[in-house]
Amino acid sequence: MRALFLALALPLLAQDLPMPANLKAEGLAPLPVALMKELSRYSESRGAQLSDWHPTRRELLISTRFGDVPHLHRVGMPMGARTQLTFGPERIGGGMFEPTKGEYLVYGQDTGGAEFFQLYRLDLKTRKTTLLTDGKSRNTGARFSPDGKWLSYASTKRNGTDSDLWIMDPLRPEGARLLLQVQGGGWRARAWSPDGNRLLVENGLRITETELYILDVATGRKERLSPEGKVAAYGHGVFSADGKGLFLTTDLDAEFQRLAYLDLEKKSFRFLQPSLKWDVVSLELSRNGRRLAFETNEDGLSVLRVLEVATGSELPLPRLPKGNVSRLSWDATGQELAFSLSGAQSPADVYSIDLPAKQLTRWTQSETGYVDPAAFVEPELVRWSSFDGLGISGFLYRPARAAFPGSRPVIINIHGGPEGQFQPGYLGQTNYLINELGCAMIFPNVRGSSGYGKTFLDLDNGMKREDSVKDIGALLDWIATQPDLDRNRVMVTGGSYGGYMTLACMTHYNDRLRCGVDVVGISNFVTFLENTQGYRRDLRRVEYGDERDPKMREHLLRISPTTNAAKITKPMFIVQGRNDPRVPHTEATQMVEKIRMNKGPVWYLEAADEGHGFAKKGNRDVQFAATVLFVKEYLIK
Repeated sequence: MRALFLALALPLLAQDLPMPANLKAEGLAPLPVALMKELSRYSESRGAQLSDWHPTRRELLISTRFGDVPHLHRVGMPMGARTQLTFGPERIGGGMFEPTKGEYLVYGQDTGGAEFFQLYRLDLKTRKTTLLTDGKSRNTGARFSPDGKWLSYASTKRNGTDSDLWIMDPLRPEGARLLLQVQGGGWRARAWSPDGNRLLVENGLRITETELYILDVATGRKERLSPEGKVAAYGHGVFSADGKGLFLTTDLDAEFQRLAYLDLEKKSFRFLQPSLKWDVVSLELSRNGRRLAFETNEDGLSVLRVLEVATGSELPLPRLPKGNVSRLSWDATGQELAFSLSGAQSPADVYSIDLPAKQLTRWTQSETGYVDPAAFVEPELVRWSSFDGLGISGFLYRPARAAFPGSRPVIINIHGGPEGQFQPGYLGQTNYLINELGCAMIFPNVRGSSGYGKTFLDLDNGMKREDSVKDIGALLDWIATQPDLDRNRVMVTGGSYGGYMTLACMTHYNDRLRCGVDVVGISNFVTFLENTQGYRRDLRRVEYGDERDPKMREHLLRISPTTNAAKITKPMFIVQGRNDPRVPHTEATQMVEKIRMNKGPVWYLEAADEGHGFAKKGNRDVQFAATVLFVKEYLIK
């Protein structure tokens, strides 16, 4: 008890927080204990994400955080207690019940953010955990057969690079069987047929091109479903209840992902809801096959819809809270649909809809820390024209004018991917920058973002890479026209590809930006492609260009931020996880070195126990506190 008291008292006696041993900090200003305490008002929020329904009880499996990382919890009734099922220092983002009795769970977990996921079985009666995979390879996309006897998954076990398809009996993992040997890292099983004899399998070649197959589980023979000679992407897919067809999403012969039914005998597509002009981004068929739930992405906002399969008619739904829907899941009866929902004024929480009763039920209510969620700003959709006349949009969060009159400093936050999209949801501790520091925040969806059609998605590929950077230049022009935004106080930040965009913007618009914060960003496309994990390399070459081609290599080197680092004279803050499998930590360290050679001011923060971004709350809190100090020092002054 005395030791605990001393541990708690030490930070109170000190003015600055000592840097934890797992974090390497170079050039950072000291972190005042008082600031950490102030930020805790915003950092103590949490969310809840849906994982699965119990197969025999009205009970949900969710993922939420009570300690440093998210873990699996059971919720036995709406707004009931969250009973934690998994523990430990590493995150678990999701799991699933064995689908007939629900006596055990299967979940995936990595170590230190390295993304070499292992599959585990948790027996709910004994609470014993069993490792199902080899402890070394990357294992993803686990799916139970309808009878619960088999688990399909993709694994790099054979050579560390190719995602072969395997099946196993989770109760006898030593008998795991290689089902399909493949070449490439984009393979996965999407769904089992109702009789458990076939698998829907996809090979993702790039974001706009997918090959679709039916795989015979007994023989390993595969049959192609996607039409030869027609480049298209196929998203979520599931077998119909009779096994004669598939419900799926595809942009075949269209700009957007449409909802379709594929007749397996005739190999013909029938498109459902043809009037929809936006992407269908997820779907879930009820277990009895009578209802099909799906979500559309409409200008960055999600809309939940449900079809009656027999008639094709859309069913009326109760009004939902404002926010974005994700993780759809039907209960065993096919009467109740559960999902996660996150909004600007609410962390992610779990809801369900009783379809016959048209009744919305809230299952979890996550905490927002010491801040009234009503104080959080709702975003507005804004648009501007880029250098070539292309329309670009984004979401703008303006601080309250009564509290912060006059023109406000601006933070441009660019999403990763690059085939991602910012959709407005809960900003968490980032709300501090808006509510307490009075910063306006803009989250742009530049060319190459998903959600706006496949033509828009390909506008930044290969030689066109810097066109997306020019979209930010056009955004700076737009900011200059807004009387409540300060054109002379603009910061750019982003993670992963957004980190590259941050570095590139700092080289192109150094004179128009105050500073930048790069999180796990690409600094040199050639070294990135040579050093990213092998299972990702070919997929990334399709997007960025193949560095083995001399002409492309020359182009990639020319546009890389390390080549142009001498142009950066404004302050930079670079954040990196040591175990990052996507963007290796050397991308960060070489950029830091280049900027320092040019006498540029740079802060550097690296976590020894993180990968592609900081997942552990303690690390995130330090990162955010350092970011706040950086913003105060270089943007607001």
